[in-house]
Amino acid sequence: MAAWTALLKEANAVPPQQRAAWFETRLGQALADISSLRSGRHVLLYATAFLQKPQLPSFQVALTSEEINGFMSCMFGMNVQRGLTLILHTPGGQTNAAETVVQYLHSKYNDIEVVVPAFAMSAGTMIGLASNRLIMGRQSQIGPIDPQMPMNGKFVSARAIVDQFERAKKEISADTGLAHAWAPVLASLGPALLVEAQNALDYGERMVREWAEARMFAGQTDGPAKAAAVAQFFNDAGTHKSHGRRIGRDEAAAQGVVIESLEASQDLQDKVLTAYHLATLMFEQTQVCKMIWADHGQQWIKNA
Repeated sequence: MAAWTALLKEANAVPPQQRAAWFETRLGQALADISSLRSGRHVLLYATAFLQKPQLPSFQVALTSEEINGFMSCMFGMNVQRGLTLILHTPGGQTNAAETVVQYLHSKYNDIEVVVPAFAMSAGTMIGLASNRLIMGRQSQIGPIDPQMPMNGKFVSARAIVDQFERAKKEISADTGLAHAWAPVLASLGPALLVEAQNALDYGERMVREWAEARMFAGQTDGPAKAAAVAQFFNDAGTHKSHGRRIGRDEAAAQGVVIESLEASQDLQDKVLTAYHLATLMFEQTQVCKMIWADHGQQWIKNA
């Protein structure tokens, strides 16, 4: 593996006017090497600059509905019989966008594995759970999938909205004198927001349950029960307490998620982390904020 510092030194030694071509060559070779190591499967890297460019608005680094254009473009000409290895590095984004991407991938490939070199959070976790298996290292993390909803200028968990209403009902039922204390809170929630929050929770959990049952636990007699348990666990904000909470490889596996260890193959680990480091360097040294890159050379690039 070319370590991040070694790749940085290598990149900085290339004249600035030649650096874009250097990145293209090195990243393309890393993805081609991963394809060879995974028995000729096609490889897609989807990554965003959410760590390197935290000042950007969320739509420039989060998963949006626009990404389907990139997946369609980069998958053009692929032999879908070969299987797909999808490398994900994302903070998450729109649930609807994740659904669109997953349904498109499922319409093309019967076998999909998702590699998480570092972060695949929220909607990224949903995409991972829609695969046949996840490949994660010791450093890799996925996270809760409870939807986040705009409220008073910030985003809050849909579960928090529902739980707050349930708490209000319980406390007021026990002591009607508390109704006046809860009145302004309940007025801020409103009936529409409460219904939307519950719908969002049910929607995300149902999708992950159905995807996991059809892919990760396909053909297993207890597959539906396993899929339901996995979906419920990742959607349980009451347990996780934070939407950004780290769920590592061992914890996910303990919940029944089908996971392979990235360290099981030193060569694969080397090539995956090389591709990941190259992507992060591109985010640092160029205007690129999103990329989808295929092993056969197709690219979809968004600049800040």
